[in-house]
Order: sequence, then structure tokens, then C-alpha cells
Amino acid sequence: MRLSKLAEKLQARIEGDGDVEIVGLAPIDEAEPGHLTFVANPKYGALLRSTRASAVLVGPDQDSAGRTVLRTTDPYAAFVHALALFDSRPRPQPGVHPTAAVAESATIGPRAYVGAYAVIGEGAVVGEDACIYPHVVIYPQVRVGERFTAHAGAVVRENVVIGDDVVLQPGVVIGGDGFGFVPVGDDVPVTIPQIGTVEIADHVEVGANTTVDRAAVGATRLERGVKLDNLIMIGHGSRIGAFSMLAGQCGMAGSTKIGSRVMAGGQVGFAGHLTVGDDVRLAAQSGVVRDVAAGATVAGLPAGDVALWRRMVIALSRLPELLRRVRRLEKRLQED
Repeated sequence: MRLSKLAEKLQARIEGDGDVEIVGLAPIDEAEPGHLTFVANPKYGALLRSTRASAVLVGPDQDSAGRTVLRTTDPYAAFVHALALFDSRPRPQPGVHPTAAVAESATIGPRAYVGAYAVIGEGAVVGEDACIYPHVVIYPQVRVGERFTAHAGAVVRENVVIGDDVVLQPGVVIGGDGFGFVPVGDDVPVTIPQIGTVEIADHVEVGANTTVDRAAVGATRLERGVKLDNLIMIGHGSRIGAFSMLAGQCGMAGSTKIGSRVMAGGQVGFAGHLTVGDDVRLAAQSGVVRDVAAGATVAGLPAGDVALWRRMVIALSRLPELLRRVRRLEKRLQED
């Protein structure tokens, strides 16, 4: 794609040769001639002089260092848009592979693809333009919407309801039984039947090997636009509000309620039966053991105000010296 055409699509302003041909995208330190790259963080600005890229997306105030650049208010967002324009990954052609096992009572929408050895159970409904990759298992009475994508090895258990434009990465399990057992002394713990379900709204994406447990009663719910990273565990009866994003290895115990637009770093843990308000930010490895008010930014274990946590970390780093000072003072007092 010529740079001038790309600039038009990205709504960016060219400084330099608009006739250069762009054949792909790359990180600034790995880019070759023909590549487009970007600088969103000022600390990478120095790489503008050494990069071999043919063009660079930059912000309004970034020095171009004599390079051909596309200026835009948000270089990172523009680069993401460019990635979509250059996405040439193949999509399977519609049809049902002869080795797939599709129940007679299942309904498969127009232009759907069902891959080799996939299984679709009795009464399941799969929307149009769905893409079911090999070895996916969809249990009976599942309903999935239009443009649903389930990558290899994903499992959707019975009675789960999934909306439009939902993506499940490889190994995802939706609707597995929640962790419900009643201790009975020295006898075998009694299993609590998990007779609820999972409901997933439109535009949700679930990362590889993430699990979303079904509720004991009612439903575990992921609202519109939720994005889950790889290796996340969502406990039974939990709810995640619209547009919230959880990074890898987060874990939610049962009946946790997370609001909208919440962002949680990697390995954040949520104790059960608590509420996290809208627009909360949680630093990586935070341990949430009580409710968090809307709009708060928290860190640490137990999770608390991030400013207080930073002061505590700084104080902790000073403890060895403080301990040495206390010992010297104790020694002087003993000598006196």
C-alpha cells in the first residue's frame, strides 16, 4: 500500500515521500525498508535516527529526525488500525468438515465453518458466519451468536448463551462446574450441583486456557466488550461489567462482582463475595479482600490506595538501614 493511501486511511498527515510502498509493519528496532513503525513513547524517539523503517507514525510534537513520518494525535491507535489493514491471516471457507460430529437437531447458521473433529451437540444453535475450528466441543442446548469464533480445543458446556462477535482462544472452557463442595468432617465432601449457566454478551474476547465457571444457580455473566487475557479463572456466579479488561493469571473467587471499565494487571486475585466499582484500576499482583469503591486505584496485599502502597514500598526498602540504626542506638544505650 502506498504511504499516501495509508495516510488517508489512518487520517494522518505525511511529511516526506508519499509514494513509498509499505509492505508490512514492525517494531522500530526491527523494521526494514518497506515497513511502517511507530513512536508513541518519547523514550523511543532516539530510535528514529537509527531505524530502517520507510515511515514512522509519530505524535504532533515528535521530532521527525529527518525521516518520512505520518503525524497523528495518537500514534499507537493509528498503528493498531494499520495492523488491521495488513491482517492477511487466512479465514476458513464456509462449510462443515466431513469428520465433524454435528447433531441432527443442531442449527448451523449460513456461511459458518465447522472444522475437523469438532462436536456440536443436540439443540445447539450456531449463528451465521461463525468459525468453529478443529476439536472444538459445543455441548447440547448452547446458543452462540453471529461471527462467533472458537479456536482449536475450546469447550462450551451445556446451556451456555453467547452473543455476537465473541472470540474464544485455544483451550478456553466456558461453563465448567464451579468449585462447590460442602465439608462433612472425615467423610467425602458433598458436591454442590452447578445447575446454573454462563451468559456472555457481544464483543467479548477470552484468552487461551482461560476458564469461566457456570453458576450453581443463576448465571456467571460477562457483559459487553469484556476482554480476558490468557490463563484467567472466573469463579462461579461472578459478574464482570462492560469493557473491563483483566490481564493474565487473574483469579476471581465465586460471586465476585466487578464493575464496568475496570482494568486489572497480571495476577490480581479477588476474594469471593465482594464488589469492585466502575473505573477501578488494580496494579499487578494486588490481593483484593474487601470491596473497592468506584474510581479507585489500588495496589498491594491487601489491596489499598496506590499512593499509600508506594510509600509503604519505599519505607520497606529503608528497613535494613533503620534496623542497623536501631541496633547502634541500643548498643550506645547499653554502654551508657
